[in-house]
Amino acid sequence: MSGFARPEILATPEWLAENIDRSDLRVLDVRWRTDGSARTLYQSGHVPRAVHLDWRESVAQAAESGTALLLAAPERLAAAMSRAGVGDGTSVVIYDDTLGYYASRVWWSLRAYGYEAARVLEGGWPAWVAGGHPIANGTPEPPPASFTPRANVRLRLTISDVRGLLGTPDAQLLDARGPAEFHGLEGEATRLGHIPGAINLPAASLHRPGTQLLRDPDELRGLLLRANVTKNRRLVCYDAAGVAATRLAFVLTLLGHDDVAVYDGGWSEWGGRFDLLLGR
Repeated sequence: MSGFARPEILATPEWLAENIDRSDLRVLDVRWRTDGSARTLYQSGHVPRAVHLDWRESVAQAAESGTALLLAAPERLAAAMSRAGVGDGTSVVIYDDTLGYYASRVWWSLRAYGYEAARVLEGGWPAWVAGGHPIANGTPEPPPASFTPRANVRLRLTISDVRGLLGTPDAQLLDARGPAEFHGLEGEATRLGHIPGAINLPAASLHRPGTQLLRDPDELRGLLLRANVTKNRRLVCYDAAGVAATRLAFVLTLLGHDDVAVYDGGWSEWGGRFDLLLGR
């Protein structure tokens, strides 16, 4: 799409329809439901050649304590990608039907292990259907692939990393939750509020109202400008569970920010620690 600095990480439905038969292209359907019905949803209709992937089981794992969902261990992610046919020498398009949140979590997880050939489908499943593109019902079996994880330590921060950044002028924390959670008016963590020094930039605000499509590039740049987000600082995104944060990281990367990290422990982890500072 014109206007974005990194259009190669975004796939329009039209681009996917034109490239769907490429032998090196894989498609991941990462639609997800808390009640476990996502696979049934997938079986009722999906993008041709798409493989269903449960992001919670494949690219995330629960923290040893608390409710945080952290980046999966390399062998776990590599095994899931191998089964899905995603590996060295392939490229992949990822989609969901939830503002691209889960697709972005998979995109970021792949990048965190050195895989740079992933795109997120603009508008997700609703845009594919609205465009009148083909819908499949079968369950494809892609050839197994060899996925070689190569950790990119710049993309993922731990709680210790974030503590070390507090008060430093070279990094900016971006909270992707809604304003009520950011200001401590609601939430599910032990404590409410935000990490000191963080700016609130809700991931939901990046989309055109009433749609799952991103705002135009100039609109997005305007949002960042009003939030005082600049390109001369390292940007660290977080939310409650490391999902909306990856959507924000995806959009920042799409706009050309080249030093964007995610603190996947997020407020689920930080808010449960009474020894850490609290912003309100």
